[in-house]
Amino acid sequence: MATLKELAARGDKFTGGHRACAGCGATIAARQALLAAGKHKVVAGCATGCLEVVSTIFPYTAWNVPFIHSAFENAAATVSGVEAAYQSLKRQGRITENIKFIAFGGDGGTYDIGIQSLSGAMERGHDMLYICYNNQAYMNTGIQRSSATPRGCNTTTSPAGRKIPGKAQFRKDLTEIMAAHNIPYVAQCVIGNWSDFTRKVEKALDKGGAAFINILQPCRLGWGYKPELTAELGRLAVETCFWPLYEVEDGVYKLNATPKDKKPITDWLFQQERFRHLKQPANGAIVDEIQREVDQRWERLVRKCDG
Repeated sequence: MATLKELAARGDKFTGGHRACAGCGATIAARQALLAAGKHKVVAGCATGCLEVVSTIFPYTAWNVPFIHSAFENAAATVSGVEAAYQSLKRQGRITENIKFIAFGGDGGTYDIGIQSLSGAMERGHDMLYICYNNQAYMNTGIQRSSATPRGCNTTTSPAGRKIPGKAQFRKDLTEIMAAHNIPYVAQCVIGNWSDFTRKVEKALDKGGAAFINILQPCRLGWGYKPELTAELGRLAVETCFWPLYEVEDGVYKLNATPKDKKPITDWLFQQERFRHLKQPANGAIVDEIQREVDQRWERLVRKCDG
């Protein structure tokens, strides 16, 4: 794994000067991912969404690598097609360089409307890394709920009020869905642990074949918190076991972090405005449900990693 000094020496392939909100985790993820990929020649693709909008306002771009903007739902299909064309040109001897391909998409364009193209690209085994910057809602289009949105969360399409206390369903576990594709590498990461994230990006690219990384990315606008807490909220998601750090390499599960003192889920929930209604005594049962779900998912994961 590259050290911080080594990563810095590679130079930014995702530059400053973009239009992201203060404290935006998506741009942090893109910058760190491309630093980790810095020893390779890289082509990046990005679905329509916050990351694309803030980084490609014509005539400017924050991407210091060849970049492809695709529609909301087909980043994986677009990048897998480019990778297939590259492999053909390489076989013909028309390209001799070794190039790596990374696709970025938000949870809306990954969990929901992009899952078909993502599943297809992974099943076909394209030599590419897909990174989901997961801010748990359709943030770019108005903070609508997605299947990545947690239970009890207030969004514009699952508003907390007298009728419903936020989103009624628990979030989909897309990391496990990707692991079920039996691809060479799958991992979960958070903003706030750069060494874990960059190590996993390096590992995914060096391993070759289809790879998927799901990085939990706090959104200051949609989550409602002070911008300086972005990294801290990422770390709290790990310490409460809401978002465990783990990887699945060739079908073998490995836990990357075990909290020394597991914190209650309220330590994470109540730092965010989107869950403030859960502080009301009438919603205490929902908080208990969320805690039980977090505990059960954690226990299942620990068993997989121990087995």
